[in-house]
Amino acid sequence: MKRIELCGVDTSSLKTLSEEEKRELLRRTREGDMSAREELALGNIRLVLSVIRRFSPKNDTMEDLFQVGCVGLLKAIDNFNPEFDVRFSTYAVPMIIGEIRRFQRDNNSVRVSRGIRDLAYRALQVREKFTADEGREPSCAEIAGILGEPERDVEEATLAVVEPVSLFDSVYNDGEDSVYVIDQLRDETQSDEILIENIALAEAMKKLTGREGAIIRKRFYKGRTQMEIADEIGISQAQVSRLEKGAIDKLRRYMR
Repeated sequence: MKRIELCGVDTSSLKTLSEEEKRELLRRTREGDMSAREELALGNIRLVLSVIRRFSPKNDTMEDLFQVGCVGLLKAIDNFNPEFDVRFSTYAVPMIIGEIRRFQRDNNSVRVSRGIRDLAYRALQVREKFTADEGREPSCAEIAGILGEPERDVEEATLAVVEPVSLFDSVYNDGEDSVYVIDQLRDETQSDEILIENIALAEAMKKLTGREGAIIRKRFYKGRTQMEIADEIGISQAQVSRLEKGAIDKLRRYMR
């Protein structure tokens, strides 16, 4: 990895942790070992860098985003439950993204009323705690129930403080493939009948591996998101994205 120095940290000299090392450091961190917490944070700095590269600095410097991303990383370390059936990086990335978006939102030139902003912040705090406790994100109705506020008010408040994103903004990168916003959207316009009627496609589908075929059917026949598919078959969303793209490339070759 080329030398990158941010906030006095030379990232090229940082150690890359194995999954076993991460789990051991997480265990020690939960027992109160602060040196393990620091080692775990330093071992995941590259994860922060992979996230901040996908953000537009706007009025902020990359060092600003790096520092904020590290805050998100520390929150992920403190809140991660090893009993969750997910890798630490899968849990940490949304926490880092959320912290950066919150920072950029606070520095946004578009102003929102104090009451709406306060409600949005309370909703975000509830969402973070719920996610840490339950291992999944709560629905808007669940957040509203916890806050004792009307669901519509909570929904409008959270939308008011969120900046628009491009469908082609990257939300995760594992060093090989990126997962984009558009990859997480359900396509309600797809129809089984339209796809099945295409004989060439049906024949090409037979040449995919079992897992590739299952992903294509769930993704495009049933309109599932990549995250839903990843949960169903027990792999990461990045792996689903990679398999989906590989399967599509095969289908294109077979249908020529």
